Amino acid sequence: MSKKAFGSGYFGEWIEDEFGLPAYRYTCDQISDPKAITPMNEQWRANTEHLHQVGNDRIVGVASNYGHIQVRQDEGSPKYLNEFYPEQRQYAGGFGYLTDGDKFLSTFYPGNADSFQRTFGIGYYRKKVIGHKYVVDQIVFAPFGDDPVLGSQVKITNNGDKPVDLRWIEYWGCYMYQFSSSAFASILIGKPSKFPRDIRHDFSDRFKHEFNVIPNQVGLINNQNLEDLKEAFDPTYLKPTFVDNFPPKTFLVSLDKEADAFTTNGAIFFGEGGVEAPDGLNAKLTNDINSTGIESAMLLEQEIRLNPGKSQTLSFLYGYVPESFELESLIIKYKENKSKVFEQSCQQWKSNRMELQLQEEPWVNRELFWHYYYLRGAMTYDSFFKEHILSQGHVYQYIIGFQGAARDPLQHALPFVYSDPSIVKNVIRYTLKTVRKNGEIPWGITGCGQILPVPLKPSDQSLWLLWLISEYVLGTRDAEFLDEEISRYPCYGSRVEVVTVKEIVARCYNHITKKIGIGQHGLQRLSNGDWNDNVVFGHISPEKHKEIQEVAESVLNASMAIYVLSMYSNMLKFVNEDEMAENVLKYSNFQREAVKAQWNGNWVKRAWLTEDLGWIGDDQMWLEPQPWAIIGNALSDDQKLKLVHNIDNLMRKPSKIGALILNKGLNVQYPPGQGTNGGIWPSINGILIWALSLVNGEMAWDEWKKNTLAYHAENYPNVWYGIWSGPDTYNSSMSKYPGQTAFNEAVLTEKVIPLNVEVNLGFETINWTDFPVFNLHPHAWPLYDIIRLLGITFTPEGVELRPKLPQESFKFSSSLIGLEKTNNGYSGWYNPQKEGIWKISLELSENERETLDSALINGIEAKVTTMGDRIVLTGNSKFGKPLSWEIQFKK
Repeated sequence: MSKKAFGSGYFGEWIEDEFGLPAYRYTCDQISDPKAITPMNEQWRANTEHLHQVGNDRIVGVASNYGHIQVRQDEGSPKYLNEFYPEQRQYAGGFGYLTDGDKFLSTFYPGNADSFQRTFGIGYYRKKVIGHKYVVDQIVFAPFGDDPVLGSQVKITNNGDKPVDLRWIEYWGCYMYQFSSSAFASILIGKPSKFPRDIRHDFSDRFKHEFNVIPNQVGLINNQNLEDLKEAFDPTYLKPTFVDNFPPKTFLVSLDKEADAFTTNGAIFFGEGGVEAPDGLNAKLTNDINSTGIESAMLLEQEIRLNPGKSQTLSFLYGYVPESFELESLIIKYKENKSKVFEQSCQQWKSNRMELQLQEEPWVNRELFWHYYYLRGAMTYDSFFKEHILSQGHVYQYIIGFQGAARDPLQHALPFVYSDPSIVKNVIRYTLKTVRKNGEIPWGITGCGQILPVPLKPSDQSLWLLWLISEYVLGTRDAEFLDEEISRYPCYGSRVEVVTVKEIVARCYNHITKKIGIGQHGLQRLSNGDWNDNVVFGHISPEKHKEIQEVAESVLNASMAIYVLSMYSNMLKFVNEDEMAENVLKYSNFQREAVKAQWNGNWVKRAWLTEDLGWIGDDQMWLEPQPWAIIGNALSDDQKLKLVHNIDNLMRKPSKIGALILNKGLNVQYPPGQGTNGGIWPSINGILIWALSLVNGEMAWDEWKKNTLAYHAENYPNVWYGIWSGPDTYNSSMSKYPGQTAFNEAVLTEKVIPLNVEVNLGFETINWTDFPVFNLHPHAWPLYDIIRLLGITFTPEGVELRPKLPQESFKFSSSLIGLEKTNNGYSGWYNPQKEGIWKISLELSENERETLDSALINGIEAKVTTMGDRIVLTGNSKFGKPLSWEIQFKK
């Protein structure tokens, strides 16, 4: 047996598919293998279900190892269009049945088959089922781009010795399930009624279905209407709501020819045999479209005749029809190109992505490709704000039902500055539209444009916005974006304020510096939380919360503000706002001085709360502010070395998969080593990797690798999440369950755990294992940290390059910038959106400077200026023609 690829874990192996893309061949038999079981609350889903994402820029298919796919759609409110709800004979969709009238195969696991192969691919889910002398090879894929559809291609092969007449029945359910957090309202006020999933089902049951046959009998279209609803849908004047009262039409289409038969009654089709052996396989579908209730589904039947050894491919299109799309146009588009669209989609995923080629560690480039797909493939479209959004996903979206905190999409968008800048502008606009008049950014959004009603008022969110927009403008040189006009929340109506991007960003800066402001130690105030919601909630008794909100200070915020406001100042310089740039820089420098005073000889303190509570983080290390103190240059060189030494010993060495957030546990409501009580957080370690690169490149690269999926799979191979996707936090070595994510121990012995009404929603009430994948932090930060390991920094004049990647040679490329190192020298390019003359500054070792031989700019020999340990080249870029440069060493 050949050795698996590095980072494969127990449940399958990494492979390269026929298009040269990374894919994960899933081989576990979750029905009989006890290692497939996840400790979780089974009221949400099966504890042996493992999930893969099938997405594009708008739609997300949540694919199960059992073969079905639930389709997430966000217009109107995030929801499944087709929930898996077996108690009501609703099985999501994305699978089908092949029958010859005697035997049958299914692409729902185990499929009544001799073998059932599953492949999780980039933008697709492939199931190959073999048995009874037949092969069914089904690929369900999300076409690259922004279309609200999934394609289903089914290749059927007759391996028998006789011609056969076969029926293929394609199934997609219609039972909607909305994610709105309003289902938790009764729990949050301490008066629980029903389990949230049941509350959501009650709402879904109020909708009535109406089906129509699409012209030429190529398929079915389903419209849902809420009973007794009096208001009409007006897309020009949307109002914030917790739920979607006007869900989109869904459809199922045969792209080959008219359907030979169809039905909309899933309950009758599945009958007593259920999903594993439906009664409806015994006779042709009835052409009944009169279903209106919970039995509703869409099933299309195609009849084919196959000679021995022959194959035929059937093509279907499933999707929904949002505003600005037309069903007829979608059908025509995919019908004309049905045989090529899957391959073309796979090839398109190769464009624009970040790429890092390392000869000794090829798995790194595989991992980066996978992260790029999982990050971009999680994107959806918010019809209230009319922007695409990179929701945090995970339990926040799929279980609790909200997008939050606002800082998260801003982090997720950072890598796209370098590969897909239009995505960055979408996320920035989305955020700007939520900003209150005073510059405050709400903590989260739920439903359709509804601000989440929670008491959290974190003090850091505007810093993330200023960081992203500054890096975007400095990197792409798209200064015109600052003059775009934004309709501020609530976004609709004649009295809505329309204001420029630049003005809203300035309000956010004023909110940071004046509304939040500084405390008695000169540090940014804390409010009732910063990045860490639990620095106050769940950590400090509630009677102290009001006083903390008034006076507490955050070393984390102050440390972060040093760098972010310095970058914001540089952006203002670039657009000739010199006076404001100077004022912003002064504030940044003031925060640096305040942070310097918080060095205790081993690390910087975490926060000051009140006169009687004093400082936290003096007697133990809290990781969050430490990297920012290094990045913001608030420490001397000796202090940086001491801090990195302590981080290495206290936070890094005890962990196989990334640094701990605390060096010892706190006395809080959840166990040590879990969550913010000493767990492992990719979003914090992403900052740490950057900081380490400024002091010790070898250690930074080691920390980058520790935080990868591959290292998690190698160290915890029996934990399925963490192999191809994961949560926002892993349990650390302090936990009884290292390598897993947070869960209530009661789930180890009980299937159903009552939700705890005594505490806020968090690890005590929701198991992070209930939906332990699709968080975007473990996908976004490895991408962005490659930029930091390469030492890429944009300035008003150009680009500074201080590569810290400890490799003899490498080749990095993205659509914005590239950098290659060989034994002969360095080369690269810079491709901003604006034509201009730019300075390229490259840090070299003493030996490299001494052996420097020649330099080229845009293919022409160029003059080199030496400035300390750097050389500076100057050249111009034009539209469609990047600035290219090269330096060579003497041989």
